[in-house]
Amino acid sequence: MKTAICLMFLIGCGILLTGQIDSHADNHQKTEMEKVTLLLDWFPNVDHAPLYVAQENKVFAKHGLEVELLWGGDPDAPLKLVAAEKYPFAVSYQQSVTIARASEEVLPVKSIGLLVEHPLNTISFLKKTGIKTPADFKGKKIGYTVAPLDVLLFNAIAANAGLSEDDYELINVSTNISASLLSGQIDAVIGPFRNYEINELKLEGAEADYFALEKHGIPDYYELVIVSNDAYLEKHPEIAKKLMTAIQESIQFTKENPDDGLKLFFKANPDARKDLEELAFRDTLDVFATTQVQSAEKWDAFAKFAYEKGLISKTIEATDCFINVLKE
Repeated sequence: MKTAICLMFLIGCGILLTGQIDSHADNHQKTEMEKVTLLLDWFPNVDHAPLYVAQENKVFAKHGLEVELLWGGDPDAPLKLVAAEKYPFAVSYQQSVTIARASEEVLPVKSIGLLVEHPLNTISFLKKTGIKTPADFKGKKIGYTVAPLDVLLFNAIAANAGLSEDDYELINVSTNISASLLSGQIDAVIGPFRNYEINELKLEGAEADYFALEKHGIPDYYELVIVSNDAYLEKHPEIAKKLMTAIQESIQFTKENPDDGLKLFFKANPDARKDLEELAFRDTLDVFATTQVQSAEKWDAFAKFAYEKGLISKTIEATDCFINVLKE
């Protein structure tokens, strides 16, 4: 009898111990996170606010991801690093993806989702210049920041307004945008984002205005997209899906809770310039992505425009440029 009782006791202990081991194993599996890096297109700013919301609110973690947000230091570098399979994900631009897919040596990247769904890029100017329409650029000095893209876009808008390239002077101002306008070195500039430089000028006490590119002859396009490498997407489609699910949830949270979203951005970036970022944030809320289903028509329209204007040297299929990892 005692032997039977002892045997039952030992079996019971074994079952309990096994259960504990299995429980620890399950807990380990549940807490094991997939580590990935997401390169930013520029230094941290409120265009990236939903990404920091996802990080600070543990939305990435909820979906099994440990995401490092890393600035590459150069707007062109992230896409190239992803194409070379150095990193899995990056924030980039629809124009850059289009150029990459149409280059002589195709860069194997695709947009997998959206952060900002409409252009932020503008042609900006001080109100005191008297500019009212693009036709008023005649005889003016026009700054640009990125060649050849900004030059091509400006020439297209000017031509749409009836101007020839001899009617204005183009000057490369690089990133010296506000100072060039304030000093009178230029009369207008293509390249400023409507949520940043316009507000920066406002804080300097200067009244500025702008033309939205998509309202003056440029096809509507996605300003900020999330890109990945073709090979990585084949091997890890579920990670891409988890990433974009977390980002879309955080975009929705940011839109519905803007004050909380901004607080989380500042928590992650305590050294950010608060007066400028607050103004920029309010002017970005309406263009954060409302869906992760990208439009083939939108990709196709910009690709055709780019080919017609000489930005790319061959036609490409829109479906080569993007994949909807999330579908509604």
